[in-house]
Amino acid sequence: MKTYAMKPADVDKKWVLIDAEGLVVGRVASIIATRLRGKHLAGYTPHVDCGDNVVVINAEKVVFTGRKLTDKKFYWHTGHPGGIKERTMEKLLGGAHPERVLTKAVERMMPKDSPLARKQMTNLKVYAGAEHPHEAQQPTPLDVAAMNPKNKRDA
Repeated sequence: MKTYAMKPADVDKKWVLIDAEGLVVGRVASIIATRLRGKHLAGYTPHVDCGDNVVVINAEKVVFTGRKLTDKKFYWHTGHPGGIKERTMEKLLGGAHPERVLTKAVERMMPKDSPLARKQMTNLKVYAGAEHPHEAQQPTPLDVAAMNPKNKRDA
C-alpha cells in the first residue's frame, strides 16, 4: 500500500462557522488551528494547504479559565530606556480590537516561521460581533461547545 499525498488540485476547501460566545480561548484556538491546517482530514498532507476556511463570530465574548483575565500580562519594549510596557488580557478584550486575542492564540499554535502557516492564517476570519460578510459562502456551523463539556464556560 502506498502513502497517499494530497495535491493542491485535490483539495476541497469548506467554510466553517464557529460561534465563540462563552468558549474557552485555548480550547477553541486549538480546534481552529487544527481546522486551518487540515489535520482533521484523513488525507492530511503537511506541505499542502488542505485546511478549511474558518469564520469566527462573537470573539469579544470568549472566556478564560482561572485568573488569566487579570493576571496574564503581555510585555513589550519601546526601545527607549525604561520603556517596558505591559497590558493585561482584560485590557485587550475591552479594547478596540478584541478579536486579536483569538487571532494571536491561533497564530501561536501554528508552525513557526513557515510561509505555509502564514498562508493558512489568511483563511481565518475573526469578528468581534455576531455579523460577518461571508453569508454567500454558506459556512456550516461547527458546535465546539458540544465537542467537550470543558470547551464552554459560563462567564
